[in-house]
Amino acid sequence: MHKIGVVASKKIGNATKRNRAKRLLRAIFIKNIDKLDSGEFVLVAKPQILTESFISLNKSYLHALHRTTAIVSK
Repeated sequence: MHKIGVVASKKIGNATKRNRAKRLLRAIFIKNIDKLDSGEFVLVAKPQILTESFISLNKSYLHALHRTTAIVSK
């Protein structure tokens, strides 16, 4: 089972920008959920998330997971 927490501080911008950042993080998490071990995850949005493309964000997300032990080795 997976639990997720998504955080975007006021450094990201106004409420619209913070909500967009959180939606992007949730979408990337759901897209890659089959690659993860079960557990609890906290995703923190950084200001650069609003200027990057979805493909670039997904690549960065997968790179970060490979650096941890959260990703399932296949």
